[in-house]
Amino acid sequence: YNTQNKMMNAVAAVAVSAARRRPLHQSHHAPISFTSLTSAAHQRQQHRERHDNGPAFQQVVRTRMDNSASSAAGAPAPPTFSSYDFPERNEAPVITRTRAIDVASSRRASDSSDNINTSSSTGASAIVPPHSKPISSAPPPAILSAPPSARLSTPATEITTLPNGVRVGSMETPSPVSAVGVLLDFGSRHERLRNALPDDSAVSTAGVNHLLELLAFQSSLPSASLSSTHLRSRLDNLGAATFANSSREQMMYCVDVLRPNAVPAFDLLAEVVKCPEVAEEEVEEMKKVMEFQLMDVVPQILLGEGLQMAAYGKLAESNGDGDGDGDDDTLQQLGRPHFCTAEALPLLSARSVHFFKEQNLLHNPHGVVVSGSGIEHDALVELAMRHFGDMTAANPNEPPPSPPPHDNPHTLPSTYTGGQYRLPTPLHSLYPDKPQYTHVALAFEAPLGWHSPHLVPLCVLQTLLGGGSSFSAGGPGKGMYSKLYREVLNRYSWVESAEAFSSFHAESGLWGISGSCRPDKAGELTKAMVREFVELSRYYVTEEELQRAKNMLKCNVLTQLESRLVLFEDIGRQILTYGRREDAESMCGKIDAVTKEDIIEVVRMAIGTMRPTMGVVGVDISKVPMIEDVEKMLLAESMGTHSVGGSGGGSRGWSCL
Repeated sequence: YNTQNKMMNAVAAVAVSAARRRPLHQSHHAPISFTSLTSAAHQRQQHRERHDNGPAFQQVVRTRMDNSASSAAGAPAPPTFSSYDFPERNEAPVITRTRAIDVASSRRASDSSDNINTSSSTGASAIVPPHSKPISSAPPPAILSAPPSARLSTPATEITTLPNGVRVGSMETPSPVSAVGVLLDFGSRHERLRNALPDDSAVSTAGVNHLLELLAFQSSLPSASLSSTHLRSRLDNLGAATFANSSREQMMYCVDVLRPNAVPAFDLLAEVVKCPEVAEEEVEEMKKVMEFQLMDVVPQILLGEGLQMAAYGKLAESNGDGDGDGDDDTLQQLGRPHFCTAEALPLLSARSVHFFKEQNLLHNPHGVVVSGSGIEHDALVELAMRHFGDMTAANPNEPPPSPPPHDNPHTLPSTYTGGQYRLPTPLHSLYPDKPQYTHVALAFEAPLGWHSPHLVPLCVLQTLLGGGSSFSAGGPGKGMYSKLYREVLNRYSWVESAEAFSSFHAESGLWGISGSCRPDKAGELTKAMVREFVELSRYYVTEEELQRAKNMLKCNVLTQLESRLVLFEDIGRQILTYGRREDAESMCGKIDAVTKEDIIEVVRMAIGTMRPTMGVVGVDISKVPMIEDVEKMLLAESMGTHSVGGSGGGSRGWSCL
């Protein structure tokens, strides 16, 4: 009996070992017969008896004989393992089996019995330490629980103006996390390459906004006796996530933090905005970062910068500050670079930062908006009064600034000129075999920018055109049925990307189509863009296309506003731009009111009365036609027919140019 039991144990051990050693591609082979398995086990047993008669083997034999004796006595034998089965262990592992019902029962049991697990095979009790304590259903005491649904009301935006002109806007939401921050009415359009100082010296502020974005939450705070390291540590201890973003017209500082920590987090944020130290060594450190960024700027950034420079080109008459001191008096504000250039980088210093903030922030309380989501309005007003209530205008006797769009006294309107920007780029030295594309953008002006009566139709038109990259996961809501996908990306296999875009400012804006392809096809891509513009001006879009675009735009707006951070930013930017906030319901109503007549009117007005703006970036741009040729193409295409037709639209006589 003992001999037979030892043979069966050996058979089981060989079966487990064979299964573990079997290659993956053999895992689905036909099962091994019991006869061959027994023969293999017998041969392995004889081999081990001949070559492994050491103490370890003798111990295994004694253990198995004891187990056999226990089995003969009627007691269930625990599983045994040899050193061959677990060569890296000194002892066999303890295996426990737990059923889901046992786990549920143990959670309902008392704490004293939670850590006891009884083995059904041996009848012995083994204490298994828990991995973690049970999670309580009650929220931690520091986190406010959401109020009952019966007490919830429709969130509304509340706006308060402090006595000195600082505006505070917020929306309370039942969230344990708050997003609070400050939006400022200055940006890269207010930078200048040369600013004259009273001591007859000069300072450059070109690239300061790029630098401020990098310096945010990275500079020491002398007023709070905090070094940059201690500042970051303090924010980390509060569990705060910090953000800073600059644009051509506005600067934003934000902190996302647990609601109970919103007050100390805002205290630090206010110091970061108003009075950071900005030492020379900190500036030099960030200038190295900017230098690395300039080494590898993606073509899309170069294209966007060039498009702005071409659209708002230099004017013959001065449009600077009128003092004749600067080298960039003829450079329009919207045509200035947003990102710091290689020429402006060496001129930046800590003095540049302090001069720019003194000029555009510290004495401009009307250009400060304190915004928040997920925080009580009265609490945010109190914080704003504590930190920004003492700000005063440069000349208190002057009347308040004009209403938007020109709150900042240093904002000078820019005039759309149109034109072209062509930049041949060198072959990438690190990746010479990487596919090279030519990037082309064709745009028209959106007059009055954010304040245009055609703003919402332009947004619907951008969604209707849609587009994207040739590589897309597709699926519902991904824009696969937009015009640029159907008529450009799906039609021409050589197109890498084609996408509609828009950029709005206080007094003007741009909208158009950008795309990329192989250099030898760049001319055909330009023609395809021209045809899209002309087709939109000739024929009404279908009701199906229009309704799909409006639904997608409403979905995007409402989905984005579900985000706490997007809500905070939307409140601040609307107050800074319009002096008020339009809610989502009103915006969706304006989207629903857009008609196909509105779409065709926007396109006709752009093509028929404005000079286009074109940007080209790439290794080989020789195949892209010049702007004069593009204008001729627009004229030739548009004069091909003089009638406008479409589903439900009838027809009308019309001459494009």
